[in-house]
Amino acid sequence: MSFVTLKRFGAAALMALVLGIAAVNPVAAQDEGRRIKSKVAPIYPELARKMAVTGIVKLQVTIGADGSVKSAKVVGGHPLLIDSAMDAVRKWKFEPGAESTTQVVEFKFGNDN
Repeated sequence: MSFVTLKRFGAAALMALVLGIAAVNPVAAQDEGRRIKSKVAPIYPELARKMAVTGIVKLQVTIGADGSVKSAKVVGGHPLLIDSAMDAVRKWKFEPGAESTTQVVEFKFGNDN
């Protein structure tokens, strides 16, 4: 392998690393439903960051009358991102309501945030 080829490979690896780091801050978006009082951002998993995995994780969340998350079920998303999204949404607080409700929450893991 020549020095020029090695240099090009190094530049490509650096570019991939920079793009992976840009994807560290996932954003959560809420479908119609109860308003969020407080939310915790998911931690971008190290393995997913190294592999430059991006995408949307959709969770169906059951919210109790008191506004706490009672349960969450995966609707879709990359397996490397699901656990982080589940851990985060379980810490969310919603506005209280008359009864339990269900809604879908999306977490976007990507480099366009």
